[in-house]
Amino acid sequence: MAKITIDPSAAFLYPMPMVLVGAVVDGKANFMAAGWVSRVNFKPPLFAIALGPHHTGKGIDANREFSINVPDVSLLAQTDYCGMVSGGKTDKSELFEVFYGALEKAPLIQECPVCMSFSLFEAVKLPFNTLYIGELKEVFTEEKYLTDNVVDIKKVNPFTLSMPDNTYWSVGEKLGKGWDIGKRLKK
Repeated sequence: MAKITIDPSAAFLYPMPMVLVGAVVDGKANFMAAGWVSRVNFKPPLFAIALGPHHTGKGIDANREFSINVPDVSLLAQTDYCGMVSGGKTDKSELFEVFYGALEKAPLIQECPVCMSFSLFEAVKLPFNTLYIGELKEVFTEEKYLTDNVVDIKKVNPFTLSMPDNTYWSVGEKLGKGWDIGKRLKK
């Protein structure tokens, strides 16, 4: 079959993990749904999130702290809602039990299996979005989400987003070990 070209605005990498980004805005915890998030550096551990001109960005800019909270599929409706309404008009903190670690302006969500707090490393203004790069300061989880002291994706039960069809997907089955399954191709 021949390759075809598609509109570049319809191109996204799959999967995009859905997270809830938290920041204190005008003295109040706020959360927004985001799918454009990734770890971008090994040492120090840096993560990046790309956000459009949203209420949450105001808090990150002002306080230089934020959180990334990984919801499980039981929080699908709350996560979707946090992507539909603006924190400038709706108090979304009431959807969750909020707690804080060492960073006082990085609100965390008790109901999320994995919660991470960040200090702002750098904010890069792009033509539409701002790429917020944060240095990981703390990670919170519970024993029930670990296997051999490592976060277990099946136990966390996160979900992803595909675009431009805007569809949520659960995580599938394990296929094999990274840096191992390709060994059979070595000569």
